[in-house]
Amino acid sequence: MHDDHDRGLLFDLQIMRRRQLLGLMAAGGGALMLQGCGGSGDSGTTATSSATTTTTTTTTGTGTTGTGTTGSTTCASTPTETNGPYPADGSNMANGVLSNILNTSGVLRSDIRTSFAGLSGTAAGVPLTLTINLVNVNSACAALADYAIYIWHADALGQYSIYDLPQQNYLRGVQTTNANGQATFTTIVPGCYAGRYPHIHFEVFRSLATATAYANRSLVSQFAIPAAVCQAVYAAGGYGQSAQRFTQTSTASDNVFGDNTSAQIAAMTPSLTGDPTAGYTGSVTVGLAV
Repeated sequence: MHDDHDRGLLFDLQIMRRRQLLGLMAAGGGALMLQGCGGSGDSGTTATSSATTTTTTTTTGTGTTGTGTTGSTTCASTPTETNGPYPADGSNMANGVLSNILNTSGVLRSDIRTSFAGLSGTAAGVPLTLTINLVNVNSACAALADYAIYIWHADALGQYSIYDLPQQNYLRGVQTTNANGQATFTTIVPGCYAGRYPHIHFEVFRSLATATAYANRSLVSQFAIPAAVCQAVYAAGGYGQSAQRFTQTSTASDNVFGDNTSAQIAAMTPSLTGDPTAGYTGSVTVGLAV
């Protein structure tokens, strides 16, 4: 959808109305019930362990570069995690103003490396194409179509647009899941900043029409970047102090990922293939209990 991001608010609203109708037809008017797994708390939400007995073959993050590993894993709800201090989802202020990028025309796009809506700038860094597979853990991991997913993360230097960089809004975007429950984003491998393991934030909404503010979300969580990918990318240069900072953190010591089980961390880590020169491509599965 990124080719349409400059066609204005009316165009975006027309897309939202069509998506809302399709979502209602696909869901049959049903309501989504979220079950989280023991991650960090978010806005008073209690996360509880949840897993089904359904087993499916999915790709899991292995922390290797150049190769991907496929394994059998239990289909389980993705843990709830904090949206952090830089969400721009209507939940907090940025530079004295309530920040909500979700209501900005042009946020519906797959390539999130550039700024939009009158701002110019492109985030430098190693390319990353990530496909998110959204599944229903209460229905044999069936694909969830016509949901909306918002992702955001730091740039190569560990800075966030809108907050650290008020003249940029890159590395933020929304996509709807297709008939296979997939949404694909083109971005960069995020940098590492002090106090956190490298990660990508995301929020899931029942439809594009409801993806207007954090209060409507069905899930908020984070993806952990494979360790070996971080090491290779940061060693190649262009990522400021990320290499040094990365040596001081791990998923176990991280204040967000640290309370998750090893199985949860594996499920939250995308499986990526590639290298710092060509970039990386991969996927990750997100489970909702619907």
